[in-house]
Amino acid sequence: MKVLAIDTTSECGSIALVEGARLIEEVPLHSPDGFAHVLFQAIERLLAGHQIELGGLDGFAAAAGPGSFTGVRVGLTAAKGLAEAVGHPVVAVSNLQALAWFGSRELRAPVLDARRGEVYGAVYDSALNLVHEETVSPFRAWLESLPAGDIEIITNGFPLGEEAPGLPVLEAPRWLAGAVGHIAAARLAAGAGQDPAQIDANYVRRSDAELAWIDPRAAEKSGA
Repeated sequence: MKVLAIDTTSECGSIALVEGARLIEEVPLHSPDGFAHVLFQAIERLLAGHQIELGGLDGFAAAAGPGSFTGVRVGLTAAKGLAEAVGHPVVAVSNLQALAWFGSRELRAPVLDARRGEVYGAVYDSALNLVHEETVSPFRAWLESLPAGDIEIITNGFPLGEEAPGLPVLEAPRWLAGAVGHIAAARLAAGAGQDPAQIDANYVRRSDAELAWIDPRAAEKSGA
């Protein structure tokens, strides 16, 4: 399965071409002003460099979050639009699952900075199945929730500091599009691709705008 994968969920964005278990190329993207105005040009260059047309792909993938709310939407919208244009399926991949892909232990505990003194975290097994659901919580509370066993913490920039327990810690790459593509290729090969209209974001925590719409007091507490 040949897949174009997109990650614009953080300031360290990337795009990648993956074919089965092989990473053809991953291109880091950095755009302080956002990715909307540079993404399609980068995709065009990547495909042209490997003489691949959109119709020659088997599917598309996007990092679905958690991450920057605007960045998540940009990547998902791009993947969905390209897929609709050529009638191909899409796979949305959790950023936490993409981090877990880099692990080597039986249990993998990816963690991302959620700001406001909190983290996004989860626990996956070696087959990348969820063991503990994705959640947002204070770092110490998340650490205390980790199960016993052959487990490692996986991060890609979040500073664990002195709070981290005596567990193995893996520092994964900041660029996730390659991992997103590998996970998506496996899902597509298993027939688990989706119609673009079915794809949604994986925010884990609602945005301030959503909180304000539901309960104005909640947005005030969040510092909006």
